Amino acid sequence: MKASQLLLGLVFASVCVPFSMAQSTASASIAVRHPDAPAKAAANTPTTAAAASATLATIDGQAITEAELAPLVEGQLRSVRDQEYQVKRKALDSLISQKILEAEAKKKGVTTDKLLEQEVDAKIPEGTDVELRALYAVQRDQLGKPFEEAKVQLQTTLRMARIQQARQEYSGHLRDQAKVAVLLSPPRVQVAFDPARVRGNPKAKVMIVEFSDFQCPYCQRAEVTLKSVLAKHGDAVAVSYRDMPLMNIHPMAMGAAQAGRCAGEQGKFWELHDAMFADQAGLDHDGLLAKAKKLSLDEKRFEACLASEKYKAQIQQDSQEASHFGISGTPAFFINGVFLNGAQPESAFESIIKDELAARP
Repeated sequence: MKASQLLLGLVFASVCVPFSMAQSTASASIAVRHPDAPAKAAANTPTTAAAASATLATIDGQAITEAELAPLVEGQLRSVRDQEYQVKRKALDSLISQKILEAEAKKKGVTTDKLLEQEVDAKIPEGTDVELRALYAVQRDQLGKPFEEAKVQLQTTLRMARIQQARQEYSGHLRDQAKVAVLLSPPRVQVAFDPARVRGNPKAKVMIVEFSDFQCPYCQRAEVTLKSVLAKHGDAVAVSYRDMPLMNIHPMAMGAAQAGRCAGEQGKFWELHDAMFADQAGLDHDGLLAKAKKLSLDEKRFEACLASEKYKAQIQQDSQEASHFGISGTPAFFINGVFLNGAQPESAFESIIKDELAARP
């Protein structure tokens, strides 16, 4: 990795958000029920009929129950629970790494600091002149002095960054060799996946439910990641597509969503899905018809389906359900119920998938 990339390589989760929801930060964690598996209960939510019917208030003797309140606060509370989980998980991962390092140090008869010095720090090379000049080009304004005067400082900065990264990699390697079972579970509720639009094995151990918009550029970026994930895991991971066209910023998104379902009538949803994401500029009526023709669809049937708008209500239902769960932008993913927001890097998907596969041997 280049020196400048090492210090400045930040990953931003990119999401298409309609203007009316631009200030919203609500998120949700949704659990997926497989056809052959019992539903999992959400963390910190009522799980029994008695809890759901618990009285929270009365008006002239008439009760307001937990079940009545839940739909009004579900999205907001799920966001809070997800944040709580992330805080706990980060702290837990840090504690696990610490204990694994302590165990390795004890095995070698040294302190953890000495272990890291021997196994990591001592193996870090000095930065070359080319690397230091590349780093200087990035930090020139901040440093405010010539390269030769800043050289020692740059060398220290680069070395510390490399040590930090190498220590994380070493800790990860030790963790991979250890028998670690993480029992802390993220919050989950149920959301249906669409069996008519599943790419991969419908009974896969890991089901990724995707809420997406064919005109959203971040959704297009995420498709590349999803294909890579599926190729890596085979029948163990599948993706189900659901619609969330953001019509006030993507005027062609609703038509594209309807086109996808119309193509599905002829068994070619995924073919048109890929074609539409490959050419987001061509999602107008003529562009959709051209794609249908190229895929050898029955053009008259396809065009009649589009004209009828018979799937519009189902698409709106998808969007309404997404909003109910606190989703305000696309793409949004639920990996066996674990919420992942935006066009995240493949590593973010893999981290969750790894945990899910370990939990479902």
